[in-house]
Amino acid sequence: MVHIPRPSGGLAKYSGSPVRAFLRGLTSSSTAWSPSAVGEQSVLSSSVGGKATRIKKRFDELPKVWIRPDGTPATPLGAWSGGLERTSEPIQDSISDHTYTAAEAKRLSAVIAGSINEVLTTRRPGRPRNKPSKQNPTENIPVEETASGEISSSPNEELPTRPKRDRKKRGTVEASVGTIVVTVAEQSQVTPPEIALVTAKRRRKRGPKVGTDFQEHSIVTEHHSPKTPLATEILANLNKFPHCLLLTRVGQFYESYFDQAAEISQLLNIKLTEKTWSGQRVLMCGFPIMHLDKYLKILVQGHNRFVALCEEFLRFRSLGPKGGFDRRVTRIVTPGTLIDEQFLNHFENNYLLAVSRDTRQSLDSHTRPIGLAWIDVSTGEFFAKHVDFAGLRDEVVRIGPREVVLDVSLADAPADPLRQAVAEEGFFTSFITPHGQRQAPDIPLSVSAQSGSDDLSSQIEPPESPLHLPLSEVEISAVRLLTAYLHANLLEHMPRLPSPSREASAGRMQIDAHTIKSLEIKESMREGGTTGSLLSVVKRTVTSGGTRLLSRWLCSPSTSLKEINARQSLVAFFYSKPDLRADLVEILSSVDDTSRIVQKFLLGRGDVSDLQAICTTIELSSSIKNRVQLERKMESEERGTVEEDKWASIDALISRLDDLQDLIDRIRTAVVRTGSLQEIEPLGNSNDEVVQPADTFSSTGWSIRSDFTPELSSLHARLAECLTRKEGLERALQSKYDAPSLTLRSSPGQGMHVHIARAKRDSARIREDPLFISITEGSTTSTFFYQEWSQLGSEIVETSSAIFDAERAAFESLRSDVSAHENEIRRNSRILDELDITLAFGVLAEELNLTRPTLSENMTYHVFNGRHPTVELGLLNTGRVFTPNTVCFTEDSPLHIITGPNMAGKSTLLRQTALIAILAQTGSFVPAESAEIGIVDRVFTRVGAKDDLFHDRSTFMVEMLETADILKRATPRSLVIMDEVGRGTTVEDGLAIAFATVHHLLSINRCRALFATHFHELADMLGYCDEDKGEQPVYGVSFFCTDVNETEDGYFSYSHRLRPGVNRNSHGIKVAQLAGMPEPAVNIAQTALEWLRARRMATLDETRERLRSLGRSLVRQ
Repeated sequence: MVHIPRPSGGLAKYSGSPVRAFLRGLTSSSTAWSPSAVGEQSVLSSSVGGKATRIKKRFDELPKVWIRPDGTPATPLGAWSGGLERTSEPIQDSISDHTYTAAEAKRLSAVIAGSINEVLTTRRPGRPRNKPSKQNPTENIPVEETASGEISSSPNEELPTRPKRDRKKRGTVEASVGTIVVTVAEQSQVTPPEIALVTAKRRRKRGPKVGTDFQEHSIVTEHHSPKTPLATEILANLNKFPHCLLLTRVGQFYESYFDQAAEISQLLNIKLTEKTWSGQRVLMCGFPIMHLDKYLKILVQGHNRFVALCEEFLRFRSLGPKGGFDRRVTRIVTPGTLIDEQFLNHFENNYLLAVSRDTRQSLDSHTRPIGLAWIDVSTGEFFAKHVDFAGLRDEVVRIGPREVVLDVSLADAPADPLRQAVAEEGFFTSFITPHGQRQAPDIPLSVSAQSGSDDLSSQIEPPESPLHLPLSEVEISAVRLLTAYLHANLLEHMPRLPSPSREASAGRMQIDAHTIKSLEIKESMREGGTTGSLLSVVKRTVTSGGTRLLSRWLCSPSTSLKEINARQSLVAFFYSKPDLRADLVEILSSVDDTSRIVQKFLLGRGDVSDLQAICTTIELSSSIKNRVQLERKMESEERGTVEEDKWASIDALISRLDDLQDLIDRIRTAVVRTGSLQEIEPLGNSNDEVVQPADTFSSTGWSIRSDFTPELSSLHARLAECLTRKEGLERALQSKYDAPSLTLRSSPGQGMHVHIARAKRDSARIREDPLFISITEGSTTSTFFYQEWSQLGSEIVETSSAIFDAERAAFESLRSDVSAHENEIRRNSRILDELDITLAFGVLAEELNLTRPTLSENMTYHVFNGRHPTVELGLLNTGRVFTPNTVCFTEDSPLHIITGPNMAGKSTLLRQTALIAILAQTGSFVPAESAEIGIVDRVFTRVGAKDDLFHDRSTFMVEMLETADILKRATPRSLVIMDEVGRGTTVEDGLAIAFATVHHLLSINRCRALFATHFHELADMLGYCDEDKGEQPVYGVSFFCTDVNETEDGYFSYSHRLRPGVNRNSHGIKVAQLAGMPEPAVNIAQTALEWLRARRMATLDETRERLRSLGRSLVRQ
């Protein structure tokens, strides 16, 4: 006999089908479990009220036959040849009315139970198995065949409830999980149906993780592409921007489809899934819009990929999302075109650099002039310059762009010298054709004559009218290249470009690429970040704009005495007034980055909080001016007079602050001071995205004052009236229907509705009123539709939307006002940046005990007890003291030869000499007891050892390239420091190269130079005599050295103090001991060194005389 479990009421809904009637017959309430013929205890027995008593039994103890209600076993089913036999009798509700053979029953039950088991156990890859719930269990139905061929199944398992009806054509055979779909034969008589069990309809499966092999490929061909509107838009954008990763906004998500989805999911490490479009399954992935900046940083900055952002726009604002959307790419995000992203470094410029060259074929590629144009899209700083090819690499490193743009003709020319010069420093490079691109009609082709200055403090009188000078041909070419690239990527966010500022090389100290790295001006060579760099040590700025300007000053110090003295006067002024300095620093710490805020407005972005930030900054500027004037008044009252010389620079700087009180008044009368960013942020959107007002059913929370315009006043009055009517209607309904928990609410799913919080108590009278139509019924709450509230609520929503539109219009007006004052705001911001730097230099001078240097136009360099700022700070952190040294270049001795032991501070001395000159010409005080420095036009360094295997350059080759560059470019005003020239080859070759380098620096370059070496023979070739002890220069060369202090017990210490003379012992073995070289190796090295010294001493005097003779003969040549 057949045992079939009873469903828990789930099949009661399946009436009307023969198989359902058949199953109801099997599970009739008149049927109960009873003991089998052998007297086993019943599993389920009848109880009072028709309820069953459940008794725990093992599976093998369950009955194996069907027991009739009268307690007798049912008759076994007859033979079943296949399918269900036709019968003229209708199927009854009881199985006893129809007899099946054992084979028929076995087949029927096995098909039902086995197929349900297959459906329920079907799991998609990566999906966790859900636990069954008590209300709708989905466990498998275990079926077991006994030895007699009967089917046994557990009666404790229940079939799932009926799922929602799927919208399919009649006759389709598809079911949800656990659902049996029955196809009924179209017969004239009702017959037992053939049960067709089909695979359960799959839920939309989540795709496997990255790397999983898909059985269905998602490549969509041109002839088989999906035809949905969204798919069509995405495919069109993919074809239009094939070089970009496309992110399409869909509601509150950014999504990617087709083959790009697999790539993006791998780059971002997010889930990859599938979507069905037009019957095709395509790959897709996505993330919430709140994570856009997080993932843009990974794609753009981490992987240098272009990202096209496709935004959605409402077609009809009055209809909202129901009216549909239009989608278009509004911007392509690249490393050099960042605007206001959260991951944008506020303390560094994000430059986009365009490089162009003279296209005349008559010029050699190495001698053609090069045009440079670079812009920081986030701040609007725009510069142009032309250089020769030799200085291109240095300029690119000094600018430090995030992206370099070249002409597309160089894309397939990797061996081109211009492309190699740019690629050698590892900058990200893009290509574009300036012709044929959409260009702005007002491309700036001239520069302001006053805009080239990098300093405002030295300009005592503002210019009456700026003169515009034409750009050179190569500069125009670079500007056009840059403009074309901006138009191609910023698209709808393209700003109006101002005239570029021309950087004049004549007024700036030139620091080549290698020097910026070796002196660690912006980044540490060891750590790779700013820690340990000169910038990190001297940075005391409190504004982001001041930090960016400081970085630019350190990489490009001034060579103008007027400009340098003006900066130093400001530093000295603030250094002498600590109280004023502290007050101004506190004010500046609250200043916002107005340069980037104004640029956001020009790009069509920004929000109300940015308006408030601009007002705050302008007010703080006025506070600074008032505080300086108060200090002047206090000094005049205290001393009876004011030293005008000391106040000249600060007065010149403060007087150039523009008064923008009218702009402040207009913004303050419009913007509500209170309110969260979430409430006011939507006003900054320039598109028609789906944005709701701050609070539809409240008179507060708006961003623009209600009295700012007559329209807003009228709308707010109407809204207040509607809200008053709402409150009155709510109170009236509560009183009329005795329902204190009644409230008038609105929700996207239910619209305007009446909500009853305590339905059992308050909804009785409301249900009786036909004006209330029930929407939802819950155990504790109920909602109803009420026409009067629906009409009033719609009026409130319309009024709120009108207020929102009016606020948007008001915001656009305020944004236009700010843009109209762009120049004044930028100038004020620049003055505050310079003020921040000079205040920081004053704080630095007090903290590190710096002194004011004296600069002149002559060739002197006299620094008494100078210190390396970075090394000194590092030593102080470890409780050690830095040993200062004096360096003095004169006209009779412009070059110094430095010898001494390893680890005795020669490289530190070289670097500190260059850093002191850089700090002095930046305008800062310097780490020394006194300093007199003649203006330095260029700084060159040849220190450190490294190779460049990628470009097939050995360590010695790199050294020679740097040496050659110095010898070719150094001028009499340059400062050169060179360490260990010639050490990468044999002693003879290295000594010859070192002597030639020194000779060239003396006779050709005639510059100030420090030359550190371990070639002691070089001193002999230069005419040095031990009897003189280096006190007199020879051929314009002075000799200095460091020492090692040794004790009788074998200990030693380094003497970092310079002394005149030559130290012919490098003490390399001592360094090996400090490094931990094994003692046997040290002993062997010591023995070998003693033998070599003994051999050399035998002919020492003769060798030195021959070297002096060789040197004299070479000098005469």
